[in-house]
Amino acid sequence: MMNKKGYTYIITNQYHTTFYIGVTSNLVKRIWEHKNHVVDGFSKTYNLNKLVYYEIMDDIETAINREKYLKGKTRKFKKELIEKFNPKWEDLYDTII
Repeated sequence: MMNKKGYTYIITNQYHTTFYIGVTSNLVKRIWEHKNHVVDGFSKTYNLNKLVYYEIMDDIETAINREKYLKGKTRKFKKELIEKFNPKWEDLYDTII
């Protein structure tokens, strides 16, 4: 059986004041859910629907470990990570669909 790929991602709001780090096996579906406020929770409460960063992993376990690692980092670290990957803080959703 083949392992599913895993994705670690960061979403934010239009002002970049709050970050949410998540993990999924289906990035397009999960970001669509954030954008359409399908699931109650942190991202819906803070209107976080702009995909600014993501990583593709070979399996979901690796993605989960990366998510935990990033959650433990400072805001400064996360901001620098995003800016290296996406200097203009563009919404990357259209690039993944």
